[in-house]
Amino acid sequence: MSYFAAAVVRDESGWTAAEVNLRGAVDVDGVADRLRDVDPGADLSLLFVEAEDEYLVILRLDAGEDLRVFGSDSAYAEETQLGALLVGDLKTSVSGLDGTEERRAVGGDLESEQPAADPEADPVGDADLLADLGVSGPRLIALCGHEGMLPADVTTETCTVLGCADEVEELREV
Repeated sequence: MSYFAAAVVRDESGWTAAEVNLRGAVDVDGVADRLRDVDPGADLSLLFVEAEDEYLVILRLDAGEDLRVFGSDSAYAEETQLGALLVGDLKTSVSGLDGTEERRAVGGDLESEQPAADPEADPVGDADLLADLGVSGPRLIALCGHEGMLPADVTTETCTVLGCADEVEELREV
């Protein structure tokens, strides 16, 4: 299964981005170490892992500590070794939102016939890991489950809110 892993780190000078190779990582702590290595002095480090146009995992480190993880669907852990490594230990489902909250979070029409979120998806982990940066848990879940939104689209939308979309797009173009 192919993946794209983009780290965005923020320090006093702003955001920078780097692609991260996850091959050979043995656990989520090893992935966190690779994220720390991008900029050991960063105030905030985020890693967006997009896999096969189906799954998104976001990891967050504040000042290199306190790893927080969100996965768009627990099925990723069952499908691949990397998925098991990133979200396999996450037992907490975050799918407790009703459809109304999810549609409002992505600006959908409440009268819409089509559901905004994939009923089969089971997001796991800490959906609020970006709430203090402007992307609430309900909005993140709704973006991940919104029909037609690929993980790359969710990353772009999220990074636009954070102010680091240009840095991530530059990585995609390489």
